[in-house]
Parts: sequence; structure tokens; C-alpha cells
Amino acid sequence: MNRRSWIAALAALTLPFAARAQGFPDRPIKAVVPSPPGGPPDLILRAMLPRLNAVLGQPVVVENRAGAGGLVGTAHVAAQPADGYTWLFTTASHVNIPPFNENAKYDPVKDFSHVTLAAQNFGQVLVVHPGLEAKNVQELIALARRNPGKLTYANAGDGTASHIPAEVMKTMAGVDILSVPYKGVAEATNDLIAGRIDMFFVGTNIALQHVQSGKLRALALTGAKRWSGMPDLPTMDEQGLKGFNKVNWFGLWLPAGAPPDVVNRIHRAVAQAVNDPEVKQQFEKQGLEGVAMPPAEFATFVASEQRAAQDIARRIRK
Repeated sequence: MNRRSWIAALAALTLPFAARAQGFPDRPIKAVVPSPPGGPPDLILRAMLPRLNAVLGQPVVVENRAGAGGLVGTAHVAAQPADGYTWLFTTASHVNIPPFNENAKYDPVKDFSHVTLAAQNFGQVLVVHPGLEAKNVQELIALARRNPGKLTYANAGDGTASHIPAEVMKTMAGVDILSVPYKGVAEATNDLIAGRIDMFFVGTNIALQHVQSGKLRALALTGAKRWSGMPDLPTMDEQGLKGFNKVNWFGLWLPAGAPPDVVNRIHRAVAQAVNDPEVKQQFEKQGLEGVAMPPAEFATFVASEQRAAQDIARRIRK
């Protein structure tokens, strides 16, 4: 085969792939949320839908495929064609849960195309029962040091946003606080209010209502900066745990091997959605900020978050 024939043959092979990427999307898109309706990732994605639909010119249909802490829906997406028509939209648990769960049959880095970090919160709120004598983080640490292994924190699932910040705090402060497992946030919150456990790292929307009613006391926010919804609440960093910055974030993935043009097309659509004034307003009410991190940067971020979760899992198992 001469050079001209070889080029023609190569063009014939690549043309269908390029045409599909250039014409994307030409039919409805399925966005899998691996958790029940009404949860944070579900609400965030649905807030973006009107703008996403308008930008892409095709409807994005949400499918809630819950089970096994998100493993069922995530594994389902990993097994789908990498054509851009099946999305995974979920939380930081995508990388945080697998190191703690041997049933995770996927690699959160290698088995997905990383599209974008769409949003993040300002951190979890460290709340305690009002009867606990600690009024701030340093008092809580001092109390834990005087009573090693006696204080308890609610763990709504290994690798979740209630678990990771607690283990980071224990390591940074050098304290022994007992993890108490729960099936979910609601059950853990109820037990904290009842005084059966001492503390919990919980989302801003849940913390705010119970702090305002006096049922719980807020000690700190786990992010790097304060949240306008609770402007008087200092961060963990401000209270002596320097560099403490653990937020819950929400990202979008495709199955591994998705065409770069398709990945970039979806990223641009998400960027327009999170910068829409109405979406921004809805995010702010939920204690969120839009991010729209570019794909390459997001891939690096996900790999870094995976290593951090693996380090915590190894430390716990020692």
C-alpha cells in the first residue's frame, strides 16, 4: 500500500468516530445519579438541567440508580459505551468509598473519562449535642484527650462526607474518638439530637435547621472559607487545625475512552450551566458554589483525592 492509499484508509476508519464526536449530541442523554432522588447530587444536577438542555439541544434524563452506597449505579456507568450518552453524576464518594469497600469492582480513576468538577460545598458542619461541654474545636480536642476512646462520632458510611473529615481531624489533632456506624444521615442526626452520640460532620442544609432550633451546636466548618449561610461559624483551620480543608464535591464522568471532543463539549455545557445566574442562586441556597473544572485538571484532582482516601483507609486498618 502506497502512502496515499494508507492515508485514505486511515481517514475512512477515523471518519465515523470524528463525525459522531462532531455531531454530539443527536439524541437524549442519560445521566445516572447513583443515589436516591432528593439527595444532594440529584438536586444539583436537576438545578442545572434547564440550562444543560438548552445548551446541548437534547434532553438530559436523570436516572436514579441507587444501591450499595453508590456502587451499583457507578459500576453500571463504567460498563456502558463510551459515546457520551451515559453520564455519571455523583459526589466525592466516587473516590472515597472504594478504598473502604472491597465490593467496589471499578477503579474511579482508570475506568472513567473525567469530564468536570461541577460544584462543591463549603464543607461539612461539625455539630455536637448541646449537652457536650465543648464550645469550640480546641475544647473538643482537649475533651477527647482527657477521655481517649470515650467520645463518639456518627459515621453514615465509610468514605462518606461524615467519615473522612472525622478521621482527618483525629489524625491532625492526635485524638482517639470512636466511630459509630449508621445506615444514613437521618438516623445519625436523630441519635445526635437524642444525645446517644457526641458529634457528627453533616451537610450545611441539615446542620442549619437544627442549629437554629437549638437542637444542635455547630463548632466549625470543614472547608477553607466561611459560608454566608452561617457567617459566624469559623472553619477548622481558623480554630487551630491549620490546612484543614475537606469539602464535599460533585463531579461528572463518562465511561473510560470517551472521545475528547465529546468530553470537552459536555464540560463547556456544564460550565455555562453553573455560571447561569438562576443556577448560582439555587446553589447558594444549598451552600454550594459552581466550579466547572476543566477535564485535565479534574483528572489530576480525582487522582489526588483517590490517593488521600487510600492513605486514610490504610491508616485505619493499621
